[in-house]
Amino acid sequence: MTDYVDAGEAIPHVQLTNVRGEAPATSTVDYDRIRGARSEPQNWLTYYGTYDGQRYSELDQIDKDSVRRLSPAWVFQAGAVGMQSGASTYSFEASPIVVEGVMYVSGPDGRAWAIDARTGEELWRYKHASPYDVSLCCGNVNRGLAVGHDKVYLYTLNAHIVALDATIGKVVWDTVNGDVRAGESGSVAPLVVKDLVIVGSAGGEFGVRGHLDAFDAHTGERRWRCYTVPKPGEPGSETWPDDGEAWQRGGGNCWVTPTYDPELELLFQDPAPDFDGGVRPGDNLYTDSTIAVDVNTGEIRWHHQFTPHDLWDYDSTMENVLFDAPDGRKLLAHADENGYFFVLDRTNGELVRVFPFVDRITWGEITPDGAVTPKIYPDEEGVPVHFWPGPAGGKEWTHMSYNRQTGLMYVPVQEVGATATRRRREFKESIPYWGAGVAVDIEDFYGFVAAIDPLTGEEKWRWNNEYPMCASTLTTAGGLVFQGTPTGEFVALDASAGEKLWSFQCGSGHHSSPTTFEVDGRQFVAVPTGWGGWVEGFLPGLLGAAAGDALFCFALPEQ
Repeated sequence: MTDYVDAGEAIPHVQLTNVRGEAPATSTVDYDRIRGARSEPQNWLTYYGTYDGQRYSELDQIDKDSVRRLSPAWVFQAGAVGMQSGASTYSFEASPIVVEGVMYVSGPDGRAWAIDARTGEELWRYKHASPYDVSLCCGNVNRGLAVGHDKVYLYTLNAHIVALDATIGKVVWDTVNGDVRAGESGSVAPLVVKDLVIVGSAGGEFGVRGHLDAFDAHTGERRWRCYTVPKPGEPGSETWPDDGEAWQRGGGNCWVTPTYDPELELLFQDPAPDFDGGVRPGDNLYTDSTIAVDVNTGEIRWHHQFTPHDLWDYDSTMENVLFDAPDGRKLLAHADENGYFFVLDRTNGELVRVFPFVDRITWGEITPDGAVTPKIYPDEEGVPVHFWPGPAGGKEWTHMSYNRQTGLMYVPVQEVGATATRRRREFKESIPYWGAGVAVDIEDFYGFVAAIDPLTGEEKWRWNNEYPMCASTLTTAGGLVFQGTPTGEFVALDASAGEKLWSFQCGSGHHSSPTTFEVDGRQFVAVPTGWGGWVEGFLPGLLGAAAGDALFCFALPEQ
């Protein structure tokens, strides 16, 4: 029995609405197909579009000339209500998946939909029956689904990994992957690799021990678990106190979908803790790190830590974009919350280059050879300390993109600081374990999209915005960069020069990941809109802005 308020049984919505209840069968999406996703740009088969996380599409029907005629083709209203964690905290953050004209997308409240990608007609919907009062740090959100093996995979607020039949949305298997009473939850879009479904846990703010898990895609049986905070005796445990307390509550959750190199068979992922370092002396591996995990065994092959002994809540759970240098060297690009951009050799974790990508960094300094020197941090009880970037970082979880034609990374940048006041708190299960009070700047902020050459560190251009950029970028072979703003504009920029070529006001701020696809020879660009989640953390100046839950889909006129 549970003393949580359960939402009860989910009702098949086909009984209550005009929802068809069935999607047309599509060809099976399997490992080989996802591995070759770039060869079928008409689809968006996996979270980032391809395993390398580039968020780049070869589609070019919408280009620098034609984009001025872009207009809405259809709009899907999600109807989210934000029952969990308060109605004001929900946010439509997903990245739509498209397979042969069928779109699969998730939203707040444990919802998932299949939609006709050409017309916007709802085909089926699923509602997970999560308890209403689960402990959530950062809102009632879900970042997307995975499709594979004729199933759709969803990770839920109460830490269930659920497999749905792709044609009718009914549950095939449902596996529990966390203790919701301890504050563990799920918000990440799963990743299908071979016959595995990979998910990372959420809930580090409640003092849990982070982990990355792989499940059998057909049965839901766990295949391996990789803890991101080592227990005593394991490699990296020497960076934690050996008193048996801190490492068990060390966070290190990896709530952003990993990227994957099929040749190296490595997953790339990062974790995190919060402000009070007095209870956890040491570097605290593998928090604030990229870890390369063997996809077959779950073993950590190498790591690179971006912010040792994090006292600023910088997480480092941002994506790792995989790309190759002209000389063939296999590289990895990571724009960290701490304001520095890292380029690593992804075969061994060696630092190739590090440089700042934001204007204001006061927390500390990282030299070109990677040496980290903390300068300002909350080290005295009750004494306020101001630093840049704030806890939301120079860049949040929303993703940059890499254009294979220009060779540039397009980074959504947040310029906002914060004041943290250290306040020691005893650990209590399911209660936030931050160790500080935090006030984010509410007047002095701005943002921009930065076009960065990862081979040199040079910023080629920037597109300035009054507010921090809180949504993912998408780039295409049409020479464009798509970006949503907190005030509701969805804009298309020239990928070479940064000039704004087109915009559309969606009526609610953007905090999601746009995708593009093609049906019947017509290219579409889809973007969920809906302002919410942890907005007080990265942009309190728009805390009361219009929320929403609509998915806009744009295309050129049919004539």
